[in-house]
Amino acid sequence: MTVRTPPTPPFRDPRLPFAKRVDDLLARLTLDEKVSFLHQFAPAVERLGIDAFRTGQEALHGVAWMGPATVFPQAVGLGATWNDELVRRIGEAVSKEVRAMRARDERVGLNVWAPTVNLLRHPLWGRNEEGYSEDPGLTSAIATAYTRGLRGDHPTYWRTAPVLKHWLAHNNETHRDTTSSSVRPRVLHEYDLRAFRDAVRAGAVAGVMPAYNLVNGRPNHVSPHLGEHLRTWTDQDLLVCSDAGAPSNLVDSEHYFATHEEATAAALLAGVDSFTDHGTDPAKTVARLRAALDQGLLTEADVDTAVRRQVSVRFRLGEFDPEHDPYAATTGEFDTPEHRALAQEAAEQAVVLLKNDGLLPLAPGTRIAVVGLLADECKLDWYSGTLLHRCTPLEGLYERFGAERVDFAEGVDRVRLRTGSGAWLHVPPAGEADERVRGAEGALDPALLAGRTDLPPLTTDPTGTELALTDWGDGVLTLRAPDGRYLSVADDGYVRASADQPGGWVVQETFRLEPHGQPHENRHLLRHVGTGRHVCVAADGVKVAGEDGPDPEVFELVVAERGEEAVARAAAGADVVLVVAGNDPHIGGRETEDRTTLRLPGHQERLLSAARAANPNTALVLVSAYPYAVDPEPLRAMLWTAHGGQAAGTALARVLAGDVSPAGRLPQTWYADDSDLPGLLDYDIIGSRQTYLYFEGTPLFPFGHGLSYASFAYDGLTARADGETVRVSCTVTNTGDVTADEVVQLYLRAVNPSVPRPRRELAAHRRLTLAPGGSLEPVFEVPLSAFEFWDVAQGRRRLEPGPYELLVGASSKDIRLRTTLTLDGEPGAPRPVRERGLEAADFDEQSGIEIVDRTRTSGDAVTAATGRTGELVYRSCDFREGVREVAAELSGAGVAEISLDGGPVLAVLTPAPATPGPDPYGYTTVRAEFTAEGVHDVRLGLRGPLRLARVGFSG
Repeated sequence: MTVRTPPTPPFRDPRLPFAKRVDDLLARLTLDEKVSFLHQFAPAVERLGIDAFRTGQEALHGVAWMGPATVFPQAVGLGATWNDELVRRIGEAVSKEVRAMRARDERVGLNVWAPTVNLLRHPLWGRNEEGYSEDPGLTSAIATAYTRGLRGDHPTYWRTAPVLKHWLAHNNETHRDTTSSSVRPRVLHEYDLRAFRDAVRAGAVAGVMPAYNLVNGRPNHVSPHLGEHLRTWTDQDLLVCSDAGAPSNLVDSEHYFATHEEATAAALLAGVDSFTDHGTDPAKTVARLRAALDQGLLTEADVDTAVRRQVSVRFRLGEFDPEHDPYAATTGEFDTPEHRALAQEAAEQAVVLLKNDGLLPLAPGTRIAVVGLLADECKLDWYSGTLLHRCTPLEGLYERFGAERVDFAEGVDRVRLRTGSGAWLHVPPAGEADERVRGAEGALDPALLAGRTDLPPLTTDPTGTELALTDWGDGVLTLRAPDGRYLSVADDGYVRASADQPGGWVVQETFRLEPHGQPHENRHLLRHVGTGRHVCVAADGVKVAGEDGPDPEVFELVVAERGEEAVARAAAGADVVLVVAGNDPHIGGRETEDRTTLRLPGHQERLLSAARAANPNTALVLVSAYPYAVDPEPLRAMLWTAHGGQAAGTALARVLAGDVSPAGRLPQTWYADDSDLPGLLDYDIIGSRQTYLYFEGTPLFPFGHGLSYASFAYDGLTARADGETVRVSCTVTNTGDVTADEVVQLYLRAVNPSVPRPRRELAAHRRLTLAPGGSLEPVFEVPLSAFEFWDVAQGRRRLEPGPYELLVGASSKDIRLRTTLTLDGEPGAPRPVRERGLEAADFDEQSGIEIVDRTRTSGDAVTAATGRTGELVYRSCDFREGVREVAAELSGAGVAEISLDGGPVLAVLTPAPATPGPDPYGYTTVRAEFTAEGVHDVRLGLRGPLRLARVGFSG
């Protein structure tokens, strides 16, 4: 008797298209199984042979949170390379390491949460390090390159599935889960959506992650833009993964919905397909979904839609076709020589030479003093892997120039702390402690890593221990023991010298010295920042004070040596001084914490001043995740690089020595002063003249700036319109005596725009390598759509006819060639307000206005900002033969006033008094007599907490 082999279910049949296979799998899953798939950690379905699956593997500039991996420069550093092909190769290397690491650790996920395409609109944003640029075109170009590398080049199967972060208009950490970004339609379509749109249309993106914030009063996790825009850009199923804890925020912190069932249903209906909430425990998410189904807030078809998007990604990753997955055998491509070389190449290409008066490159035989708090550091950030290899600037210079020609002074303050009893703070020997680096073992969430308790806590003794004190700005200090370990506080509250570096979701290695008593008394309380508690001395050791513990200790700070004293000694004996300054990515500007100023911390300003005073041949090397405002005038040279990963020191030394000519370019404007910046929550880049697109002041260094050891000549600019594109070319020649890269930048500018347009806007770029005397002719094909703007009068993009200037050069300010091209287009027309009315948010100009949600599900309204009078201007409104009445959709209390062309108020609209507990979405139509004919500018004034959705005209 022959036993028949069960037929292969269609979802297992690789001959069928994915869509049919997904249909079959959905039909086989029970409702409970489908609901369970909607949490980040989807369980296995053993009866169908389906494995467990999790969304989310951090991979911003290398595989993160899973132990050792190749660490590339920070994302902002990759943006500074302006090299799409290099970034594609990095994405490819990262995805190969993801596959290799997964082969030995199934916790490593193939759905990678990278890259971050939030635009670097404001340089004080704490997560500046995660983005590529302030320009949407450059951001999308770099993001597209990275996602193509992450995806792989197989036509069917993907090596990894990239998810873009963070949708949408997210540039502040301060109250990030409750603040709303007010984004006018032009900024939305021309700026914030563009970076996502172009990357998604390129076809290598598996999905997006909504951001924590609200946009126009509505949380991003229930954003209608997910359906109205995102899913229209591609015919692929896109997976939308929530940010961690954000689904619960809809009720808990944002109070946008009354119940979690309502919130969960609304997020799912808006387009969220995977809920990242409550860690690895899906119970609450599943219960909320089941309750939403039971209450009729969701249907099984709604669940099917979300599950379809998730399993579609799993099919593309080859999960159901292991024998056909071309990447299944990628197990050995980890920490390869090629990846190490690529990390160094990326770090070299990311270095930006900001100023040079001939000091660089350093001549052979130069005696160098390397000083500064980051001179012997190779810093990691929150989204880094654990270093396999490490080279600091000091180590790179030792290797390149010889240790005998390099002197070093870190510049920390050497201090001891004396207690009120006269004893001194003492760090006991570590003994036989476990020497493993914290985080090296890998963790799905490094925030859960606990501080070490295997080391003895600090005590006091008659002599004490000298500590290295660093002030990172705003009075936030770290204290380091002589063995290199930082003072830290573990869960038991004791202070130990236990951390290799500051780190963690809540940094436990930072303190503040708070003056206590009279200033001349040199008495301080020592507050631990992570717990907010003061340090006390108990019989069993030094710890943070509890409610029932000893009183806070009052310390005397005794300084053995100021950092600037050591810096001055080293600088005085050198030919050249390199001051290496910048930030620690875990302190004073990071996820959850925005910066407060562009200035260098005072400690580092003191070191720079000491070096310059001791030696005029001083260069500043900034290693940082964001721009600083530093006067370059007294410096011989100035460079910037983001934290450059494992090869940062080698790369920097090779650039300083002239082995590599620097060719990085600034991916964002460097402003000269804090006064140049708008408020952190001002997202209207047009109205407040933000970024290089609109900024009218003089920057410290402009967007696209970067110098070279070579010189380049530009010639032969040609431009012509050809169908749907404009073809631009020129010739670039290396007129210097070293091989070097040049980044050719093409900008466009509308000469006579009818509305405020960018002063210039990047249309294309190309990084070229040229030998001395060599020439190349880059050709740029610019689509006509690049010349369009969002016409609020028409509610769509429009190409305005007229002259456009094309500018080619080495930065947004260093323009070498220009020409003007006249394009045909669609002439503008007055707003047909008699027929269409005015949508409140479609204004041309505003002051004192916030855009808010018209309803919980869709639409925008406007309201006066708290404590302000709102003013709105709508240009060129055509009333045709005339109107006799105005009708406004209003909610709340207050007054709306309407006038024409700056004249007197012609109509006042006041809604009826609201009932107690007014519904902000309870709009009523308020009418008033209003006479107008012909074309006029309409001005609307809003007084009080009034929401205006729309204005119509009739008669």
